[in-house]
Amino acid sequence: MPEICPTCGLPKEICACEEIAQEQQRIRVFTQERSFGKSVTIVKGLAEEEVDKEDIASKLKKKLACGGTVKEGRIELQGDHKSKMKDLLVDMGFSSSMIDVE
Repeated sequence: MPEICPTCGLPKEICACEEIAQEQQRIRVFTQERSFGKSVTIVKGLAEEEVDKEDIASKLKKKLACGGTVKEGRIELQGDHKSKMKDLLVDMGFSSSMIDVE
């Protein structure tokens, strides 16, 4: 008997919870200046329990060829990547209208 998702009630193989959660999240992307004039791109607003931030951070680091971490509920990437971030997040399944790049 297949395992059932407790949230949506569908079998785990076809569970759509993460896709639905990605489309409904308000994501904020901005940069901060750190010591020695270094820029850090921050992705904030991803829900704790609904998406795997470590997995998203790993994919973004590979596509942007940079270092980064998940810290205090947000993704921090080394360098200024604001211009590319919206397209990358949309490619991952997030809704374009819910992404604010500042």
